[in-house]
Amino acid sequence: MNEPTQDDTRAPVVQIVDAPTTRVRNPSDLVGLVLSALGVVAVLVAVVSAQGTTAGVAQDVRGFSWLLGRVLVFPVAVLEGLVTLIAPVAVLTELAVRRHGRQLLQVGAAGLTALALCVATTAALTTFGSAELVRGLSVSHDGSWALSVPASVAALAGVLTAAGPRTRRRTVRWSWTLLWVSLGVVLVTGQVSLSGAAVALLLGRVAGLGVRFVSGVRSERAYGAELVAAIRRAGFDPVRLVRVDDSDEHRMYELTTTAPERLRVVVLDGDRQVVGALSRLWLSVRLRGIEGRSLVSLRQGVERTALLAYAARTAGVRTPQPLGIAEAQDSMLVIEALTGAAVPLRLVDDAGLTDELLHAIWGQLRSAHDAGIAHRALTSETILVEDEAGVPVVWLVGWDSGDVASTELARRMDVTQLVALLAVRVGAARALESAAAVLTRQDIGAIGPLLQSVVLPQRTREEMRAHPGLLGELRSALVERLPGADVEPEQVTRFGVRTILTLVLPVVAVVVILTSINLDEIGRALTSSDWRWSAVAFGLGLATYVGAGLTFAAFAPVRVSLRSATLVHAVGAFVSLAAPAGVGSAALNLRLLTRRGVTASLAVATVALVQVSQFVVTILLLLALSLVSGSNDTTLFAPRPGALVAVGVVTVVLAATLLFPGVRRWVVRTSMPTVRQTWPRLVEVLGHPGRVALAILGNVMLTMGYVLAFDASLAAFGQHRGIVEVAVIYLVGNAAGAAIPTPGGIGTIEVTLIGGLTAAGVNPGVAASAVVLFRLLTFWLPIPLGWLALRHMRGTGEL
Repeated sequence: MNEPTQDDTRAPVVQIVDAPTTRVRNPSDLVGLVLSALGVVAVLVAVVSAQGTTAGVAQDVRGFSWLLGRVLVFPVAVLEGLVTLIAPVAVLTELAVRRHGRQLLQVGAAGLTALALCVATTAALTTFGSAELVRGLSVSHDGSWALSVPASVAALAGVLTAAGPRTRRRTVRWSWTLLWVSLGVVLVTGQVSLSGAAVALLLGRVAGLGVRFVSGVRSERAYGAELVAAIRRAGFDPVRLVRVDDSDEHRMYELTTTAPERLRVVVLDGDRQVVGALSRLWLSVRLRGIEGRSLVSLRQGVERTALLAYAARTAGVRTPQPLGIAEAQDSMLVIEALTGAAVPLRLVDDAGLTDELLHAIWGQLRSAHDAGIAHRALTSETILVEDEAGVPVVWLVGWDSGDVASTELARRMDVTQLVALLAVRVGAARALESAAAVLTRQDIGAIGPLLQSVVLPQRTREEMRAHPGLLGELRSALVERLPGADVEPEQVTRFGVRTILTLVLPVVAVVVILTSINLDEIGRALTSSDWRWSAVAFGLGLATYVGAGLTFAAFAPVRVSLRSATLVHAVGAFVSLAAPAGVGSAALNLRLLTRRGVTASLAVATVALVQVSQFVVTILLLLALSLVSGSNDTTLFAPRPGALVAVGVVTVVLAATLLFPGVRRWVVRTSMPTVRQTWPRLVEVLGHPGRVALAILGNVMLTMGYVLAFDASLAAFGQHRGIVEVAVIYLVGNAAGAAIPTPGGIGTIEVTLIGGLTAAGVNPGVAASAVVLFRLLTFWLPIPLGWLALRHMRGTGEL
């Protein structure tokens, strides 16, 4: 849009070059929808869990609802009429008068959607709901209980929600007031239940917010005359306003005034701030050592950003000076001095990334840190660069995430973010070298434990995808510069997706187990099991630690005694309580090697080689067992013609998928990093046939120890299956435990093993008993032994 505007007869005409957005999808609508849906679930859970309380409240209301119903017969009828008929008509009439045709359709769609949701919910509750749930949502009429989730309340709530905020529509404000008053009256008179009314109201909100988000809403952002008027209120007389840039959270304009002077106007829109505010709040909650951030209004956020900018300028940091702040509709304006011809760092070519420029960038960050100010969002967009007479000049912008009185951790994160984004452009060694020219050795050494992706902003993580392994290169470069530097990752997150899955999945698995098996039958089976086979299974489980230790000692690049290698895997039994299956042992192996002076890259290659060898030996064992078993053993891999045909078909299908370039690239991308890691170490180990033989022996002991322990657990209940069948069921269960990140595979392994045995024809109760016994003997009982081994190895300094 290129149009002149004039907000009054005395003001000069202002030329505006802009592209107004007429409709937007407001993220706050999506957030409200999710919260409303969770509210419905919370109400239903509360109805079941607090049945006594809700019943008591209902009894109290029924005690005087009859009297109030007689007294308020006319008012209740009038309110019902106003709410169900007059209120929606008034809202629709106002929208029609204002010629908001699209919003009229939205409001109608929201009302119908809310009505359909309520009807569907009522039908689902009637069909599938428990007696306690239905009773909690019901009211008593003439001695009988009737489910009460009023569809009229849901429909009206949907209409009013889709009509927009109550502050923008007078009829919407009056209608909400009428709805709340009428709900209070019908609740007191016992015509609906409190929980039923809450469910209906929330369903209406879900429908209204869903329609608003899907179809978009009329933009409330400031454009044109409103924008010009706000600039004048800030004390400037505009002549020309040109849109120059956009980001996820703001618009940017170049302003020319009558002075004449050239300024920049940053416009922050309320509908854009929700995602950014929630993202910053999430990071504050998730990251340790970062103070919490409450959700603030758009005005408060702008005022905080201005405070950071003033503080940074006072500290000597080159950042645009805020000259004025104004508000217009659902937008806030910040008028700043222009940064000359500065461009973002991402637009500077490689030739322009001189040492002088890198030192200037570090100098600006050091000035901020010396004053206790942290930026917390350093990216290639928040660092601006310009050239003044051949001298690079650096600006730091985007202080909305910063802290005035920052913590040491926040400042260390700044240094880590900056060294990472510079490493993307100039390499790890040069990035660290530029930091060392400005910062102290202590400041540089402190970033080692923070060199992890969670510390970096989203933009930097995206830029690093083109440079896989860059964080590892930074750690290596840091150790080369400071040999005593600690690069072991620091725990900076309170929790993550893996932690959430770790907590949720075991609970779900336990619930599935407890609700799908007969506990009485398991109890009887356990008491009747043969304790001698249980002793054998326990001994075989302990033998697996010796086998794993033998493999690790054989592949280790330095001398590791069999005793130490066995003990470290015993420690893994204790660590598995907090780590997914297989992860804890790998981390302990790495720790043991690095404590003995092995470099991080060589230690990782050794552990990877151990894991690859375990996989290969396991596959070879399955093939060998299936061949040895022959046709006399009824197994899953018996060499029958049908099985051979199935294997052939699977092989052809797998080979055919490799004809597609995308599949081939995925296979190469997935496998090559492991091959590159393990190949040099494998070539070195193959030069020692004795070590290879010991490693194979250890892997056989490890795999067959667990398979035979599982078979012994079955034998304790009189179940005798083919060894290959037992091996396949166990290995599938173990693979499932490794794929789903629960501690020690808890829940996942049990469910998979029980399902495999049941599919193989074992009685479900006996299968559950055998699996419980197997996990008790090979997972739970060794945990105290692992704890003792951990204390011993810590005492000797090996871990």
